[in-house]
Amino acid sequence: MRIVRSFAAIAACVVAIVAQPLAAKSRPSDETRIALCIREASRGQLWLERTLWGLRDQEAGWLGAEIRNTNGSHDLGPLQVNSWWVPRFAKMLGRAPSDIRHWLRYDACFNVEAARWIFLSALEQAGGYWKAVGLYHSPTAWRQQRYAALVAGKMRARFGTEMFASAMAPPAAAMMSVRGVSQSVPRADVPTRRIVTYHGFGKDTADSADAQAGPVATDSL
Repeated sequence: MRIVRSFAAIAACVVAIVAQPLAAKSRPSDETRIALCIREASRGQLWLERTLWGLRDQEAGWLGAEIRNTNGSHDLGPLQVNSWWVPRFAKMLGRAPSDIRHWLRYDACFNVEAARWIFLSALEQAGGYWKAVGLYHSPTAWRQQRYAALVAGKMRARFGTEMFASAMAPPAAAMMSVRGVSQSVPRADVPTRRIVTYHGFGKDTADSADAQAGPVATDSL
């Protein structure tokens, strides 16, 4: 799998964060910010924007979220990025793990950009859209299938069944079945190496061969 890094523009778009109690859910202003971050992270790709919304609606996290899993890891922030990624992002971006963890919890755009990177890395590795959706959640096949079906349901609920029409997808599209339901979904014919403005995430960057872990290495249940 390609892993990318950058040391440019690390402090360019720092979001001011006020710590919130763990149990606090998103305020309307937080949801507005998350929506703007999703729009920006999509880079004008409608299929990617709707994918990120599907992940966001399924994960249902909030700014400040830190949800403990049975394996001892935590799911962090609005898109519930697993803490397994913290040391890997720290190495990739050249930042302290404590900074990465804080930004994943409290910086909406950093969290969304990290989720985007995880998904697109899975898409590049797996080569199939729904497989990549499932990999965002788990390396285990049956959990991937269950999760992909749940995300598909969230996407239908938000955007309607017409969202799976080819008009939303890039020119290349793949057909893949999620629990027996065939849907037209896009393949990654757009650049996947654009990730650094938010503390390291968001702009086009060069390849790095220093980290070869797959997109997901541990179940987060």
